Amino acid sequence: MTLARKLFVFALSLVAVAAAAACRRPVQPLYTIGVLELLESPTTAEVRRGFIRALEEGGLRDGSNIRLDIRNAQNDISQAQRIAQDFAAGGVDLIVAVSTAGLQAVLVAAPRVPVVFTSVANPYLTRAGISPTEHLGNVTGLASTGPIRETLEFIRRVLPRARRVGTLWTPSELNSEYYLELARAAAAELGFEIVAVPVANASEVLLAAQVLINKKIDVIYQISDNTINNSFELIGRIAEENAIPLIGGFLLSTRAGACAAMGWDFFDMGIRTGQIVLRVKKGESPAAIPFQAMSDVKLWLSRTAAERQGVKFPDDVLKQASEIRD
Repeated sequence: MTLARKLFVFALSLVAVAAAAACRRPVQPLYTIGVLELLESPTTAEVRRGFIRALEEGGLRDGSNIRLDIRNAQNDISQAQRIAQDFAAGGVDLIVAVSTAGLQAVLVAAPRVPVVFTSVANPYLTRAGISPTEHLGNVTGLASTGPIRETLEFIRRVLPRARRVGTLWTPSELNSEYYLELARAAAAELGFEIVAVPVANASEVLLAAQVLINKKIDVIYQISDNTINNSFELIGRIAEENAIPLIGGFLLSTRAGACAAMGWDFFDMGIRTGQIVLRVKKGESPAAIPFQAMSDVKLWLSRTAAERQGVKFPDDVLKQASEIRD
């Protein structure tokens, strides 16, 4: 056998040995992010869309260099708790908790797993921390306290004669109770009376809205919560039938019957959430990342809904709006 052939055979043997070693080497599992959503809703979908966009812009793609395990509890608290427990038992590397109830479930089930929360009205009510910099070592995230006072000031500006402000709320949702308290406090200072009707679940929203109308309210300001947001079109129908102004607590409500809404861009909320996750993925400890908060309040209007509800927006309000739907 010639020297050249011997070298060729030797090289082939080295390749074979390397290939065999590679086959024996265990495959490293992908970095896994568990995403717990409380329910499917327009706002949840926007947060998810922004979150995935931020990950992709940061070089992370599901199935390529990370694995996303996105689960939805269908507005069932016990299911949210089971999902959180599954994430903890399954050894996910990080959990994203979308909503107050989602964060509550994760805090109990996964005290040692890095957690990034989002779309949470007040994380301090969940005992995740006591200030932006003093919080549980495995938890950080983005608070989304709604602009309650700003919205009531807007109502006073657009409807100066309004006195009785109606709203529905969900007693089982911590964030809903919190928003109702904020609304009552601001209303007292602005000369409003808050008329609140509770709902236990989505099936009660239509009847509760009819009850609210019968309480001789001047305007509906629907505070944001998971149960009611997902059934907002029912409130829009009642408002239109009774020509009662309807102001929403989240921007997308102007696409479901509200004549106006003040709040956050949930797609942007998802972007910012993803950016926090990128920091944790790169090795930054959640303990070192202060809680953040949404701050860019936007105003959306609907001309069609306003006309049907007897509302005329002044020119300065129209100029202030970042979206006006016909």
